Amino acid sequence: MVGKHITRSALLASLTAVVLAVQGCALGGASADTYTTSQAQREQTVRMATVESVRAVKIDSGETSGLGLIGGGAVGAVAGSALGGGRGSLLTGIIGGIAGAVAGNAVEKGVGTGNGVEITVRLDNGDLRAITQNASGEVFQAGQRVRLLSSGGITRVTH
Repeated sequence: MVGKHITRSALLASLTAVVLAVQGCALGGASADTYTTSQAQREQTVRMATVESVRAVKIDSGETSGLGLIGGGAVGAVAGSALGGGRGSLLTGIIGGIAGAVAGNAVEKGVGTGNGVEITVRLDNGDLRAITQNASGEVFQAGQRVRLLSSGGITRVTH
C-alpha cells in the first residue's frame, strides 16, 4: 500500500508541474507591451498613423498540446481510484479519468484564449492597415495618433 501511495503522490506532483509549465508558456502573447528576448534590442521601423476604428476580439492560439487532456485524465483517474475499494476503485478511477480529461482539456483551451483588439489605422500615406494584438493597458480610440512598430513581420500599435 505504501508503494501505491508514493507512486500516486509522485504522479500527482509531476502532473501539477506539467500543468503549471503549460500555463506559463501560454501566458506570453502578442501584447504591445510584451517582447520576447529575441525581439529586445532589435531595430524597428516606426510609422505614424491615425486610428480609424477599434473592436474587441478574442485571440485563440488554436493549438492544444493535449497535456490538459492527458494530465486531467491522469489526475482524475488517480483521485477517482483513491475512492472506494476493489472494483469500486476501478470504476471511480475510470469515471474520474474521463471527468478529469474533459476538465483538463477545457482548462487548456481557456488558457490559450485571451482578449484582444483589432486596430484599424490610416497611415500618413493614406494606406489602411489592421493590426490585432492582445488587449493591454493602452486604450485606443478613433482619431488618435499612434505609432506602428514593425520588425520581423510583427507590428505593434502603441501611443
